[in-house]
Amino acid sequence: RACNPPVGNLATGRTPVTTTTCGQNSTELYCFYPDQNLLHHISPGCGQPRCTKCNANQPDNSHLPADMTDDFFANPISWWQSAQGVHREEIRLDFETEFYLTHVIAVFKSPRPAAMVLERSQDYGQSWRPYKYFSVNCTATFGLQDDLAEEGSMCTSRYSDAVPCTRGEVIYRALSPANKIEDPYSPEAQDLLKLTNLRLLLLKRQECPCHGSGLVEKPQRFAHYAIYDLIIRGSCFCNGHAEECELANRTGVMENMVHGKCLCRHNTAGDHCEKCAPLYNDQPWKPGDGKTGAPNECRKCRCHNHAESCHFDLSVWLASGKRSGGVCDNCKHNTEGHRCQRCKPGFYRDRGKPMSSPEVCKPCACQPMGSANTTFSSSWRCHPRTGFCYCKPGVAGPNCDRCLVGYWGFGENGCRPCDCARDCDQRTGTCFNGEPFFNIPIGGRIPDLVQMPTNESEEEWKWNDHEQGFSALRHPEKCVCKEKVLGSVSDFCQMKYAYVIKARILSAHDKGTHAEVVVKVKKVLKSGKVKIARSNRSIYPESWTNRGCTCPILNPGTDYLIAGQEDSRTGKLLVNMNSLVKPWKAYLGRQVSDILRTGCK
Repeated sequence: RACNPPVGNLATGRTPVTTTTCGQNSTELYCFYPDQNLLHHISPGCGQPRCTKCNANQPDNSHLPADMTDDFFANPISWWQSAQGVHREEIRLDFETEFYLTHVIAVFKSPRPAAMVLERSQDYGQSWRPYKYFSVNCTATFGLQDDLAEEGSMCTSRYSDAVPCTRGEVIYRALSPANKIEDPYSPEAQDLLKLTNLRLLLLKRQECPCHGSGLVEKPQRFAHYAIYDLIIRGSCFCNGHAEECELANRTGVMENMVHGKCLCRHNTAGDHCEKCAPLYNDQPWKPGDGKTGAPNECRKCRCHNHAESCHFDLSVWLASGKRSGGVCDNCKHNTEGHRCQRCKPGFYRDRGKPMSSPEVCKPCACQPMGSANTTFSSSWRCHPRTGFCYCKPGVAGPNCDRCLVGYWGFGENGCRPCDCARDCDQRTGTCFNGEPFFNIPIGGRIPDLVQMPTNESEEEWKWNDHEQGFSALRHPEKCVCKEKVLGSVSDFCQMKYAYVIKARILSAHDKGTHAEVVVKVKKVLKSGKVKIARSNRSIYPESWTNRGCTCPILNPGTDYLIAGQEDSRTGKLLVNMNSLVKPWKAYLGRQVSDILRTGCK
């Protein structure tokens, strides 16, 4: 809910500043009519005036500005008094920070002024605006209507009568029927109630009517202003986000003093809870709603424990549809992003740890010789999500630390293709079985055996500037292979496929010496000696391109029609460039089923 600090006397513990004080330079004699309430017997009329002396340097005879704001219960007859003969006097109370005002009460010892103004400043005395004008005759003095005649007027004659000659009160209420405020934290309420300074301008003295009854004393000895008590009721200003306050920018402390620094709630911060706490800027700061009671709490940014502060960004807020606008500051633990949600270049996410762990980002462990220096982003050393390194041509492994199957000569330029049917010694390039082998270049173009030149061009193996190597089977979307097409019935039958299945690709794995693709068999259209069940099993691609891709392409998450050969000795289903691999379509399944049923005898 919205919070409200308690109301107290803002003048307690604070000393007003006045233009003059009686007896500042020398002892002054002054006269006054005694307070009837303090006499043991009630005298008829005004009673006899009393005269005494004032000297600001003598404690028993001084009447200093601090006497207006002392404890009026403990010191009921202490007062401040101006110098004699002064018509214009200023009483100013300066606060160390912003406060909210509710009402002001001044209890005069002298007759109340015939004209005075109560003003406030909201900028530490740079500019002033009136709260209320007080005058015996509002129209004649200030050119304003009297609020006794016109409700809501800025001037009143209610508190300007000379009688009573002592203990007359002047009262101002900030919230009155004329100033109706529904939400005390709205801009309109702040404009009215918030202040940093308050002053009373006493503009015109008036005499007590008793002066007409044959005065013996000199009239000038009555010519002064005097105030018993100045009470300024209000509270610390906290925008609805605190109900307690502490000392602000002051050393002195006094019991019952109203302090100005808020003890903020609702994840807010600042002397007046005027902003969100450092890690709570995911939406715009708002004051509490004094009308509905809604707290309007600040919301925590999602920085995954990798930042100590965040800031609100309007463009991010608008782009999110006004749902989230927090941008984390100075992400730690090798993270980056608006929410510290990704690893910095040169690091990758450890999936075994929660995103909030300080060790969630691990440094890339790329083999310097086998990994590519220039990648899609020059600062990336490995993929930020998987940690797999970007390899040079012919190099394999998550860390680019070995040659692909069918490659040899691991070195500064990557690995060279074997001139063999299957594999060769990775150090010497010597074929294991002595069979000639025609390499499949980038893009999977199968060379024409008749037109193949004796010396294969090195250009076949060079990479384009905008293309880089990947660990085997990690990026099938980057692979390009020459596809086997479903031709005539006789072409299909001549291939003598051992098996034909519908299968979903689950995952692909680089086993170092071979590739293994895990599939879920959904339908068996044909099987050979190797038994095939409708369950998960592995198939084995025989052909890889120098970019570490399986050929034909097998993208995880996709259903395919696969027709290929088998190795009955090992029980493996094989896939090679002669296999038929097509994304599954119902019509394609029917077509192949018809061929198997009627065409191949």
